[in-house]
Amino acid sequence: MRNGSSMSPLENYIDAWVAGDPDRIASAVTEDCEIIECYGPVYRGRDRVHQWAAAWFGAGGVVHRWKITDSFRAGEHEAAQWVFDFTWRGRRRSFDGSTITTSYDGRIHTLREYRTTAELYEWTGEWR
Repeated sequence: MRNGSSMSPLENYIDAWVAGDPDRIASAVTEDCEIIECYGPVYRGRDRVHQWAAAWFGAGGVVHRWKITDSFRAGEHEAAQWVFDFTWRGRRRSFDGSTITTSYDGRIHTLREYRTTAELYEWTGEWR
């Protein structure tokens, strides 16, 4: 990732998760943000996002790597595809996903994640 203010709002948010820093995560979102995780939880407001991040890391969650593989920005909108590598409840896992955000004044206002739910494979005429 790039350093400092040259990072997009989404890159800054992701970098804060990789750093394991709930304060940085919370500072990357607007006061009245809405974050929707690919698992279903919705977090509304900076304080709730901070509470979630602190609880997640406090329970032993670790983000080993969150690599953006493709992204684009158009004004305040940003979309990215990524690979998320993490440990939760003692089990290391990884999955592909994507995020769509809207940002204001350099902070994420809305964020919605999607994830791949099965291993990708080349289709050869039959489905697994």
